[in-house]
Amino acid sequence: MRSVWREQGLAIFFGLIFLAALIGQALTGVAQYNNEQVTAGLEQISLGQYVTSSSFAVDVAENWQSEYLQFLLYIYATVWLLQKGSPESKPLGKQGRESDKEQKVAEHADEDSPHWARTRGFRLALYSRSLGIVMGLIFACSWLAQSIAGRSGFNEQQLSQLQDPVSWLGYVVSSDFWNRTLQNWQSEFLAVGSMVVFSIYLRQRGSPESKPVGTPHSATGIEG
Repeated sequence: MRSVWREQGLAIFFGLIFLAALIGQALTGVAQYNNEQVTAGLEQISLGQYVTSSSFAVDVAENWQSEYLQFLLYIYATVWLLQKGSPESKPLGKQGRESDKEQKVAEHADEDSPHWARTRGFRLALYSRSLGIVMGLIFACSWLAQSIAGRSGFNEQQLSQLQDPVSWLGYVVSSDFWNRTLQNWQSEFLAVGSMVVFSIYLRQRGSPESKPVGTPHSATGIEG
């Protein structure tokens, strides 16, 4: 167990706090929802009913899609864009996809390189883009789930107010959908941009997200 924690500690830590936060969101969410139900003179619901409701689904999905959009854009932006002095950037002059030798693929691969990195053709093309593809798919699925759950919740509100429900496309182009979406996007973009700039001048000893404490501000692409 000690070996697993030492080797997989980062994934285990974030997995556990993710589950704790998700459970906490469900518990506080159903409490808030039932308070609103009581105020409106409506019937309360159970925790199970709440976590399978459109209200819970849209809250979860809209956060997931913004997070994965952040990573998707960051993955592709850092291929071509550089930031002098930031450890989040590649060294100046290294923009682009880099050579096969630098990427250790095909005939330049090491003995312990992933199998698909040691070949050419479709498998190498797919594997060399696999991180961006997976992040993009999760973002797209989360965005779709948000739009479907959001439409369901929006139509419930419309019907309760004796107004006509809207179609999926009608909801996707509505101000309600984009207000919920953009308030998440702007916070993610701010957080990433702040990290890029702050890491130029500030340090966190021992963290790979920071340059070594004594490294000059102008040093680029160097991690602690």
